[in-house]
Amino acid sequence: MSEPLKAAVIGASGRLGRLIMAELIRRPDFELVAGVVRHDSIMLGADLGELAGGPLTGQETSVSMIEAADAADVVIDVSSPQASAAFARQLVERGGPPLVCGVTGLDADQQAMLSEAAKAGPVFYARNFSLGAAVMAWLTAEAARYLPAEQFDLEIVETHHRRKADAPSGTALNVGEAAARARGLTLDRHAIFDRPRTGGTRPVGDIGFSAIRGGAAVGEHSALFLGAFEEVEVRHRANDRFIFARGAVEAARWITGREAGLYGMEDMLGLPRS
Repeated sequence: MSEPLKAAVIGASGRLGRLIMAELIRRPDFELVAGVVRHDSIMLGADLGELAGGPLTGQETSVSMIEAADAADVVIDVSSPQASAAFARQLVERGGPPLVCGVTGLDADQQAMLSEAAKAGPVFYARNFSLGAAVMAWLTAEAARYLPAEQFDLEIVETHHRRKADAPSGTALNVGEAAARARGLTLDRHAIFDRPRTGGTRPVGDIGFSAIRGGAAVGEHSALFLGAFEEVEVRHRANDRFIFARGAVEAARWITGREAGLYGMEDMLGLPRS
């Protein structure tokens, strides 16, 4: 049996970070070697195993992304846009290790830093690590390709828990981008995030977004193709956050040993690019 893959988690104190650490601890093909938190986190110095909801491991959270990277064969980043961009910049300077990033809400400059890091080593970026959500985005793109914008309006509706910070979600934007590409459009020019209460009309080809926030909903996304005489819906519902942790760990396994470049869920699943 080969040696376990050493993995570090940035954003270890968050809900997804804890789930990822629990999955890494559970799997015999991985070894959790570091967990990074913010310098002002109340979880600084906490045992990684206890933080992940399991037995003590003797390893504590730290604030050093570089020390974590030095100890790891692969890094999983689920922190914040600012921290993610800073770590990507450090990866460029040091040339690795492979990075799996699941941070949403990245602006154009932060996205550019990820692309720059991918020139130095393999980078896997996904707004959602769910296998089902990736397939849903692909199916939506396929539907958009064959259901013309002149006949079918597209609305993307998503629901998340009350503490979700960004709206619409990164997954909803990913679905919208896939559909826009399939129709030969750019989402920046055709996305509708806000509508006036009165007097609004719908331009042909525009893609509408609706974000619902409340309760403890894990995540639900629907792409609605609305025609005058028929409708098509593509829908995905996450029932447990475990699927995101499992997907992130699978991405870490998949990307290790790859050539430098920017990869995503489509690459891992072998889906045709939309």
